[in-house]
Amino acid sequence: MIQDFSDLDVYQLAKQLYPKVVKLARGFSPISFHLRDQICRAANSISANIAEGFGRSTAEFKNYLTRAIGSENELKSHFEDAFAVEEITRKQFDEIIEEINILGKKLYTLRKNWK
Repeated sequence: MIQDFSDLDVYQLAKQLYPKVVKLARGFSPISFHLRDQICRAANSISANIAEGFGRSTAEFKNYLTRAIGSENELKSHFEDAFAVEEITRKQFDEIIEEINILGKKLYTLRKNWK
């Protein structure tokens, strides 16, 4: 039974993703400080929006889930940029995008089915 936002699978996945994102971003060159900052903010925003919206009305929570999905999409875009400027390897890119995509699909499903 879900009694708190931390009981949600999507919240737990987002919290597991965040340290992985930070660890990858720490390896960026100093010239990419802006990209590192944006990546960390987008990753943090996913779980924060889930937590902030939980316990509100159904419509409001779905809006917060939509924001979390937006942050998830933003995160993917930033990692595409990081790969394009060779801040991460193909292997790192593929692995992190796979995790982000899994989270994204679960967010979409939760938003669709939340009542």
